[in-house]
Amino acid sequence: MSNYAQTARVKGIILDENSVPVDNVNISYQNKLTHTNANGFYELTVPANQKITIIFSHVSLKKTTATLQLKPNEDYEFNVVMNNKAEQMGEVVIVNNRKRVQGITNLEPEVIRKIPGANPGIENILKTLPGVYSNNELSTQYAVRGGNYDENLVYVNEIEVYRPFLVRSGQQEGLSFTNTDLVQNVDFSGGGFQAKFGDKLSSVLDITYRRPTKFGAAADVNFLGASFAVDAVSKNQKWTALTGFRYRNNSFLVKSQQTETNYKPSFADVQTNISYTASTKWQWSFLGNISQNKYNYQPLSSQTNFGTISEPIALQVFYQGQEKDKYDTYFGALKSTFDVNENFILKFIGSAYHTLEQEYFDIDAAYSLGEVDSNIGSETFGNVTFSRAIGSQLNHARNDLDALIVNAEVKGFHNLKKHQIEWGLKYTREDIRDRIIEWEVIDSAGFSLNNPKILPIKDQPYDPVYVGPLVPYQNVRATNFVTINRFSGYAQWSLKDKIGTSDVWYNAGVRMHQWQVSGDGLDGNNQTVISPRAQFAIKPDWDKDMVFRISGGFYHQPPFYRELRDSSGNVNPNVKAQQSVHFVLSNDFSFKMWNRPFKMVTEAYYKTLTDVNPYTLENVRIRYAATNNATAFAQGFDMRLNGEFVPGTESWFSFGYLKTKENIDNRGDIARPTDQRLKFGILFQDYMPNIPSVKVYLNLVYNTGLPGGSPSYADPYLYQNRLRDYRRADVGFSYVLTEKNASRPEGHWLKNFKELSAGFEIFNMFNNQNAITNTWVRDAYTKSQYAIPNYLTSRVFNIKLSMRL
Repeated sequence: MSNYAQTARVKGIILDENSVPVDNVNISYQNKLTHTNANGFYELTVPANQKITIIFSHVSLKKTTATLQLKPNEDYEFNVVMNNKAEQMGEVVIVNNRKRVQGITNLEPEVIRKIPGANPGIENILKTLPGVYSNNELSTQYAVRGGNYDENLVYVNEIEVYRPFLVRSGQQEGLSFTNTDLVQNVDFSGGGFQAKFGDKLSSVLDITYRRPTKFGAAADVNFLGASFAVDAVSKNQKWTALTGFRYRNNSFLVKSQQTETNYKPSFADVQTNISYTASTKWQWSFLGNISQNKYNYQPLSSQTNFGTISEPIALQVFYQGQEKDKYDTYFGALKSTFDVNENFILKFIGSAYHTLEQEYFDIDAAYSLGEVDSNIGSETFGNVTFSRAIGSQLNHARNDLDALIVNAEVKGFHNLKKHQIEWGLKYTREDIRDRIIEWEVIDSAGFSLNNPKILPIKDQPYDPVYVGPLVPYQNVRATNFVTINRFSGYAQWSLKDKIGTSDVWYNAGVRMHQWQVSGDGLDGNNQTVISPRAQFAIKPDWDKDMVFRISGGFYHQPPFYRELRDSSGNVNPNVKAQQSVHFVLSNDFSFKMWNRPFKMVTEAYYKTLTDVNPYTLENVRIRYAATNNATAFAQGFDMRLNGEFVPGTESWFSFGYLKTKENIDNRGDIARPTDQRLKFGILFQDYMPNIPSVKVYLNLVYNTGLPGGSPSYADPYLYQNRLRDYRRADVGFSYVLTEKNASRPEGHWLKNFKELSAGFEIFNMFNNQNAITNTWVRDAYTKSQYAIPNYLTSRVFNIKLSMRL
């Protein structure tokens, strides 16, 4: 496929009335001309994002014309039957069957930019899709169909991107890699994806940045930050540059939490995508990103109320100390596309990712667990009148990480009549330098609690340990220098054909991944995995527009550095690749309701996993066991109805059911940390009928509770507690000043803008108290333990201004 961002390609087969291929048919658009070969096949490159009229002519057949409008980079198949009668075809409505048969969900960039969310962007929209789960509005991470945050592939312009290693909570994350001001196309697959996509277990997010065709600019300013983007094009159209700058400060959100803090975050990045068209056959592009995320956090005090109406309880915490985290990332990628001929394309990609991360904190927390006066007539109503427990906790860390990841890749694409062949080879080198110094000391009711994993288990502090050393409750110290060399490759075949009068699509492919871990004191085995995958789709020749798809295969996840490191900080170089077998059965039904387009997509899936590497999940930090001592499964059903519920706007309703369990050391099945049973999501767009310039956007998510409410040291087989359900609704109102630009006279100042709008947003509209983890406190009075929820953000108001030239 051609990679010209301002062009698309039309191709197909021309037949006569007897379904015989016709050669030497002239296909033209303005000064572009091609002709069919002996098999009736043709191919023509045309401009994108504009209506064009293509002329089909032949010496013995009547001329035929067709009007098309294609998207940039689109490869559209258009077959024509020519006869002895002249035919003027109407406009062709493009339905992208390629994405339908691959099980890919396409998200419009305009929708992504407008939908409100505490962390706006692509991930904000993904969380409304079925099968995609997240219980943390401060995080851009998401889990798909029972997987975790490390199991999702993310590509930008076919280049794999990474996220920081040390982030442990959503409020530390800052900005995701993808800048929505630069995006042209977003595709997402939640399972059963093709072999050309890499070695992860759960999902693929495939993002394409646009290539400018003329000068443009965009800016957004709000209480949480600002963004600015510029499109630039040279006079000869050979050079284009797309550059974006973003700044974000989450203190406005975090200060809505129950912890009183001095909070000074600073998240900023600059990103550019530069393209050069050397000739009609050769193109070059560079994608670069520099990001600096600083997280300075000084907690002062907090009070969390819980319990029942008749017996209210409060946890008061007073803090000393602070946390200073810093994540600097540098990313650059060079890509070249060479059109060898109209049926053979080569791509060369080289990229480098460098991250420098530090996590430093010393925080002393003194707590008091007490009873709250619930007597309305009392002078001390609402105050803590009796302390059941007191204690303190000191957390210390000096963690540093320096990682360099380098990739070199070559890809090929062959168009052989009806058949398409794709292949690729890739080399990756990962150099990790990691130092961990982290410990925690707990004092409860006058006793220093020892680590239950080291000393004999006793009912501390009520049955204290009198023998043995006085050690921290948790203590992790390690220094690791690790190098991982990887070779991977894939080959896949695709075919569109017919069975009777029904259209069918076939895809089959295989991936290979070989890797070895080495470093100071490490000598890992050379390991190799093979992953065959296949898809089949059929579109019956029915009055109803339906596509049925079945897909599946083997999916391996060779361990990344985080999966090699256990909870003690030690690296196991011989951790195997986790293996998953996917089975996905889906139906895509396009129809009209109220004379407007709608689509219902349903998918049933089952995944069986072996060589599973168990992990614990706390906020967004994942800690692996660095073993392959478990098996698991995930099964579920996803449904999404989207369409124009309001004319001219796209909205959708999503539902997902998931069940995922694991068996560790043959002890029996228990819920995995991502076992999120039910999910409902709504994304809705509307406008006021009498004031169409006023737009309304609603983003609503409901997820049932995750496992993870138990203490971090607890045996999961003995303690299967769940967090409360996650409920969140964000709403945005926007007044578009440029709505009536078409009727305004030339020279009006608003004519200078493609879009100018002012907006008002309400995050967590219903002020739901969502919790991400529990803090466990012992009560010396009743000898009980209490789970105190760590709440996320409450209701927050935001004002924003958006502009596009």
